[in-house]
Amino acid sequence: MATNNKKGGALDRARLREAVPRLLSWYAAVKKPLPWRLSPTAYHVWISEIMLQQTRISAAIPYYERFLRALPDVKVLAEVDEEVLMKLWEGLGYYSRARNLKKAAVRVMTEHGGELPRTAHELRELDGIGPYTAGAIASIAFGQPSAAVDGNVLRVISRLTALEDDVMSAATRGKVTEALEEVYPSGEDAGNLTQALMELGENVCIPNGEAKCDACPLAELCLAKRQGRQDDLPVKTPPKPRRIEKRTVLLLKCGDQYALAQREKKGLLAGLWEFPNTDGHLDASGALEAARALGASPLSASPVGDALHVFSHVEWHMIGYLVECDRLPAALAHATPDVIRTEYAIPKAFRAYLAKI
Repeated sequence: MATNNKKGGALDRARLREAVPRLLSWYAAVKKPLPWRLSPTAYHVWISEIMLQQTRISAAIPYYERFLRALPDVKVLAEVDEEVLMKLWEGLGYYSRARNLKKAAVRVMTEHGGELPRTAHELRELDGIGPYTAGAIASIAFGQPSAAVDGNVLRVISRLTALEDDVMSAATRGKVTEALEEVYPSGEDAGNLTQALMELGENVCIPNGEAKCDACPLAELCLAKRQGRQDDLPVKTPPKPRRIEKRTVLLLKCGDQYALAQREKKGLLAGLWEFPNTDGHLDASGALEAARALGASPLSASPVGDALHVFSHVEWHMIGYLVECDRLPAALAHATPDVIRTEYAIPKAFRAYLAKI
């Protein structure tokens, strides 16, 4: 059996081909009855895969179920008001994903007769659907021999074949996708193989901590295990350090009302609602001055604690003040805490301060 998987070498197709029946048998024995697996329509697979891109399965399930109760099909999604959509997505983060869902749904209705395309190539033409999601929908919902290659799958294949290419490279992702699709089955087994690879990477061939080789159906085939290199693979370029931004959050309060600002329609957390905030860490007098600059009539400012929120490329190191006011800024929205929690989409970055009101 060929093992030429040094950097730039060909992937071992024979090893991949031998892995397929083992993965399918293993998955049949261990698969969990997740909601989207019980009814794997294209719409259900699409929504679940977009949610799972940055969210643990256990955390995504209640969001998925609530989303489908409100938006049960593509037509309803295409017609939903954006504020309602953002509220449904609140807490999942990466809100551009939700906006792309609606954009794609509109195109499905206008260009595809209300039915999601069946092939990965056509699916990739829709907003927010990249190679991974397209492969997942095509294989799970339509039985197409299309691989869905994410970090979990790259790790499994890198270890199985002792692949030394950088998995952060698009070229490596393309190389693994091409090799997998040469051995992919069609029909129900296509979706089962996609989910088997995902599940193996999530629960057995794990990224942090010791790989659970004793529970792995591919242990006898795995070159990394044979060579004792599980901890060395996959090869991955270290990410750039995140930029740190200091911010001061102002809880502007008058009676039972708090002020809210809507973010710009483009950029980080676009279009969502937030508590007014400003660059830098201010002292109490600075917080009062910042409140005046917004158009409030502040009386006092008291600290309400620190908070940290980590985005993919930046960290917000926040401090906050409760600012009692005679008058809130006319240019900002005003609402009670109950209304803010039920009607406004507040991003997770401000959850620590939402708990303070």
